Amino acid sequence: MSMKPRRICFVTGTRADYGHLYWVMREVQDDPELQLQVVVTGAHLCSSWGRTVQVIERDGFPIDARVDMQLSSDSGVATAKSTGLAVIGLADAFDRLAPDLVVLLGDRYEELAAAQAALLLKIPVAHIHGGETSEGAMDESIRHAVTKLSHLHFVAADDYRQRVLQLGENPAAVFNFGAPGLDHLTRTAVPERAALASFVGLPLEGPVFAVTYHPVTLEAQDPAVAASALIDALKQFPTASIVFTSVNADPGNAAISRVIGEFVAANPARARLFDSLGQQRYLGLLKIADVVIGNSSSGLIEAPAVRVPTVNIGHRQRGRLKAVSVIDCGDDARSIVRTINKALSPAFRAGLPDQNSLYGIGKAAPQITRVLKTYPLSNVLMKKFFDHQPA
Repeated sequence: MSMKPRRICFVTGTRADYGHLYWVMREVQDDPELQLQVVVTGAHLCSSWGRTVQVIERDGFPIDARVDMQLSSDSGVATAKSTGLAVIGLADAFDRLAPDLVVLLGDRYEELAAAQAALLLKIPVAHIHGGETSEGAMDESIRHAVTKLSHLHFVAADDYRQRVLQLGENPAAVFNFGAPGLDHLTRTAVPERAALASFVGLPLEGPVFAVTYHPVTLEAQDPAVAASALIDALKQFPTASIVFTSVNADPGNAAISRVIGEFVAANPARARLFDSLGQQRYLGLLKIADVVIGNSSSGLIEAPAVRVPTVNIGHRQRGRLKAVSVIDCGDDARSIVRTINKALSPAFRAGLPDQNSLYGIGKAAPQITRVLKTYPLSNVLMKKFFDHQPA
């Protein structure tokens, strides 16, 4: 008698986590001994963030459930209520789909909601990108909480594996295969400069800036202040072509969106803002960019892998592993200008090593899928705490 395919359920809430999950989802979809399930929630279902559920559908992934979190406001109260709605909707989805394993990536409140629902329905959880730190954002706490709610762990570096072990997880269930998002660099075709220029509506000549700036959710400062400092800095580079990807759905996003939107509206000849470029165009942009600017994790993971300097602003990513191509700076205009100039200098770029990635070599997805397929799940729910033995 043939065994039923193991049902692997992926929960995705944003363009960012979907981009990292893509090749793992594709590997699962292509394996006849596995059954792919896709649950879409969060910003994917919101027109304000480009309704990127359509991208998932165009990529050929059937969607098994849509869980609307009603992201109608960017306040802390609204986010907490949306998380509660997500727990309710995800519980219904998991109950109907009956997955054997739920796969989550990252550190957002959508993942926290999914992990809670899976725990209470006694469904094992596999977590990707655990063990990392981002001290300026609430993601820090969510990430470690999801680690403790999970049963399989796929980390992106040895340092992060050690941190997951410090949290008491079973060493036999913690795997370091690198960041699955880097698989795009070895498997995904990206558009050339001319095709990108046609799409974004800019010449993409002179210095090209790829800019993504998100709220620093644990800081008391008005997000508009730091966003305005970024814009003041960008004004000092009048010949640059600037492509913004939109702010995420964290609390405080509206103020940042307003500041960036006003700048783009006033500078149509050299600046564009996109809710989502899509994974292929975004990677194409990174490859031709002279510098990546902002506080997104892509500046620490993908940009170094394509040997592009990153200007990492403020505290949002504080604590994460950073390649030598990543230059930290303050969130004031003077620091940002000084750091952009350093990143643009031929001497800095010439000094970058050929192998600059700290997050793997772009071969994670097949290895992650192999573990999802073969790891014994019969006794995985009853977790033992493994006390960390200091060296």
